[in-house]
Amino acid sequence: MSKESIQEAVHKNLEKYFRDLGEQPASNIYDMVVLAVEKPMLEMVMTRTDSNQSQAADMLGINRNTLRKKLQQHGLL
Repeated sequence: MSKESIQEAVHKNLEKYFRDLGEQPASNIYDMVVLAVEKPMLEMVMTRTDSNQSQAADMLGINRNTLRKKLQQHGLL
Protein backbone atom coordinates (compact mmCIF):
# COMPACT_ATOMS: atom_id res chain seq x y z
CA MET A 1 0.00 0.00 0.00
CA SER A 2 1.39 3.37 -0.95
CA LYS A 3 1.38 6.62 0.97
CA GLU A 4 -1.28 7.85 -1.46
CA SER A 5 -3.50 4.84 -0.68
CA ILE A 6 -3.35 5.58 3.03
CA GLN A 7 -4.13 9.24 2.37
CA GLU A 8 -7.06 8.24 0.15
CA ALA A 9 -8.43 5.96 2.88
CA VAL A 10 -8.22 8.77 5.45
CA HIS A 11 -9.80 11.23 3.01
CA LYS A 12 -12.63 8.85 2.15
CA ASN A 13 -13.39 8.18 5.82
CA LEU A 14 -13.30 11.87 6.71
CA GLU A 15 -15.73 12.60 3.88
CA LYS A 16 -18.08 9.97 5.32
CA TYR A 17 -17.61 11.39 8.82
CA PHE A 18 -18.60 14.88 7.67
CA ARG A 19 -21.47 13.53 5.59
CA ASP A 20 -22.78 11.61 8.62
CA LEU A 21 -22.44 14.72 10.80
CA GLY A 22 -24.75 16.65 8.51
CA GLU A 23 -25.30 20.10 9.98
CA GLN A 24 -23.86 19.22 13.39
CA PRO A 25 -20.65 21.05 14.27
CA ALA A 26 -17.42 19.04 14.23
CA SER A 27 -14.80 19.27 16.96
CA ASN A 28 -11.52 17.63 17.99
CA ILE A 29 -11.03 16.16 14.53
CA TYR A 30 -7.25 16.23 14.79
CA ASP A 31 -7.20 14.17 17.99
CA MET A 32 -9.84 11.80 16.62
CA VAL A 33 -7.82 11.05 13.49
CA VAL A 34 -4.45 10.80 15.24
CA LEU A 35 -5.82 8.40 17.86
CA ALA A 36 -7.60 6.31 15.22
CA VAL A 37 -4.42 5.93 13.17
CA GLU A 38 -1.79 5.86 15.89
CA LYS A 39 -2.89 2.78 17.86
CA PRO A 40 -3.15 0.34 14.92
CA MET A 41 0.11 1.72 13.54
CA LEU A 42 1.86 1.09 16.86
CA GLU A 43 0.36 -2.40 17.08
CA MET A 44 1.56 -3.30 13.60
CA VAL A 45 5.06 -1.90 14.10
CA MET A 46 5.44 -3.68 17.43
CA THR A 47 4.30 -6.93 15.82
CA ARG A 48 6.67 -6.48 12.89
CA THR A 49 9.61 -5.85 15.23
CA ASP A 50 8.67 -8.66 17.64
CA SER A 51 8.06 -5.98 20.31
CA ASN A 52 11.62 -4.65 20.06
CA GLN A 53 11.12 -1.05 21.13
CA SER A 54 14.44 0.19 19.78
CA GLN A 55 13.73 -1.25 16.33
CA ALA A 56 10.14 0.01 16.45
CA ALA A 57 11.28 3.53 17.39
CA ASP A 58 13.78 3.49 14.52
CA MET A 59 11.11 2.27 12.11
CA LEU A 60 8.76 5.04 13.23
CA GLY A 61 11.47 7.69 13.23
CA ILE A 62 10.86 8.62 16.86
CA ASN A 63 12.77 8.43 20.13
CA ARG A 64 12.35 5.20 22.17
CA ASN A 65 11.08 7.20 25.15
CA THR A 66 8.44 8.79 22.93
CA LEU A 67 7.47 5.34 21.70
CA ARG A 68 7.12 4.06 25.28
CA LYS A 69 4.92 7.04 26.15
CA LYS A 70 2.66 6.42 23.16
CA LEU A 71 2.47 2.68 23.90
CA GLN A 72 1.42 3.49 27.46
CA GLN A 73 -1.16 6.03 26.29
CA HIS A 74 -2.78 3.37 24.12
CA GLY A 75 -2.58 0.62 26.75
CA LEU A 76 -0.08 -1.38 24.71
CA LEU A 77 2.48 -1.83 27.51
